[in-house]
Amino acid sequence: MNQPAPFFRGLFEAHLHVSHLEKAMRFYGHVLGLELGHTEPQRRAAFYWIGRGRRSMLGLWEKPPWIVNGTKNMIQTQHIAFGVEFEDLDSAIQRVKQKGIEPRNFFGQITDEPSVLAWMPAASIYFNDIDGHLLEFIAEIKSKPAPDLGIVSLTEWKEAHGA
Repeated sequence: MNQPAPFFRGLFEAHLHVSHLEKAMRFYGHVLGLELGHTEPQRRAAFYWIGRGRRSMLGLWEKPPWIVNGTKNMIQTQHIAFGVEFEDLDSAIQRVKQKGIEPRNFFGQITDEPSVLAWMPAASIYFNDIDGHLLEFIAEIKSKPAPDLGIVSLTEWKEAHGA
């Protein structure tokens, strides 16, 4: 098994292509509550700090320079997972629900009950931004992995672990 390079500290930034910068900024700033770090109106870009300590960043680009000319107006949806503490997961879910967003489990069913990826283990809930990007809140569960369980509801996970 390959070991991670010892100089990696984590993922510093990720970028998403958005159809309308100001609408995306309202979503990521007002709905999710991310801290705006910087905007570049001429380049149609905004950068948000994620989490405490400004250790990672999300860039939003209306006209990203990495997209070839013929596809600038086409959004290719992507997936980003935001790490949260397990104790804060329910509050994060309730925040997006209060903003009119439907959270979903791993299987796409509308619910506010997280799915547990038992091989990690971690609890996840999914939702979409205004451009259809799949966003996720994921929280590590302080327990031994149970890969044989696959992907189960948080209730099923707790029942299997006597919690």
